[in-house]
Amino acid sequence: LSVQRLRTLQQKKEAQAKTSRRDIATLIERGKIETARIKVEGLINEDIHIELLELLELYCELLLARFGVLDQNVREPDPTVSEGVCSVIFAAPRTELKELHVLRDMLMHKYGRDFSATAMENKGGCVNERVLRKLEVKTPSADLVNAYMSEIAKAYGVAWEAPQSASTDPDITTEEGETSDLKVRSGFSSSICPRLVHFLKEPKANRA
Repeated sequence: LSVQRLRTLQQKKEAQAKTSRRDIATLIERGKIETARIKVEGLINEDIHIELLELLELYCELLLARFGVLDQNVREPDPTVSEGVCSVIFAAPRTELKELHVLRDMLMHKYGRDFSATAMENKGGCVNERVLRKLEVKTPSADLVNAYMSEIAKAYGVAWEAPQSASTDPDITTEEGETSDLKVRSGFSSSICPRLVHFLKEPKANRA
């Protein structure tokens, strides 16, 4: 049930993000650049949250596939599921999904107070590093905002160029520490979130 609800929530947020991109393109076309920037910051944060939901969905599927391991009468999870258990316990409160909260409560009840405290405090780095990054609260950089705006404008056929520093820095990479595959496709080096890369790979008809 948690897996299905995670997918449904992702689909809902992706539909909202598509509408936001279209609205941003309209704002850029009308010259309302500062308003567009503010909306892009919100879009970036939503994209990151969707990526968090995708990671948690994978962990839910892992826990379901290895239910036999989870069902053992032990006070600490098997190493093959430990990271998933820790990540769900740590991240679930940062989501709006009730089913995930229920799963978290079940895991905490099964493994007890000591292990739950370890997971909630991320002692020993038990929580997945990517999950931690998705949960960081920070304002998107100007380069990332400009990169989003530039590629959204391009996708919708709106004439707009990002400031020079945002489009020519060869050292800007994705948050995963790797050069975006967007650079390979279009020669544009930028800190593009994977969600935007996925959007840009869609047929134009699907962006409307």
